Amino acid sequence: MRKLKNLFLSACYLIGLLLTPHANAALQIGDTAPSFSLQDQHQKMVSLEDQLGKWVVLYFYPKNDTPGCTTEACSFRDNINHLIAQQAVILGVSVDSVASHKDFSEKFKLPFSLLADENGKVAAQYDAILNLGVVKFARRHSFIIDPTGKIARIYRNVDPQKHVADILKDLKQLQAAQ
Repeated sequence: MRKLKNLFLSACYLIGLLLTPHANAALQIGDTAPSFSLQDQHQKMVSLEDQLGKWVVLYFYPKNDTPGCTTEACSFRDNINHLIAQQAVILGVSVDSVASHKDFSEKFKLPFSLLADENGKVAAQYDAILNLGVVKFARRHSFIIDPTGKIARIYRNVDPQKHVADILKDLKQLQAAQ
């Protein structure tokens, strides 16, 4: 039975890779970041427009309370003072529900917004959706968005253990270049 389940999930994954549209794969550094408005773990609407004037770290992740996603979220949490010192706002996005985000945020004491993109539309705008047919996941992609709303850095398929260090280094470089 377990082999059948693994075979089914593998088939869904491959079908998802083939069927996932890549219309937004052309997002590049310098492009205007696609706008969005999503509910966070506190049922508050958070929009990209509300963040204008700030550096935004927009990170997409597959699923709450899984090993890689927990590592990444806790790394953002553990480095929050460094990120705030760089005038950065952290926004995590997955296709999980508001309730799931609330539980995840409380369990790991996450001091930043987790946004519920339950239908995957925002993740798709950022080419960060993996559609497996029966289920969707956000890909582990991140973006630094500058205070004018332009994409300043793009990270695809990040390593959750090293990602925040890369973000901090790049924020310093980007801000020094202004």
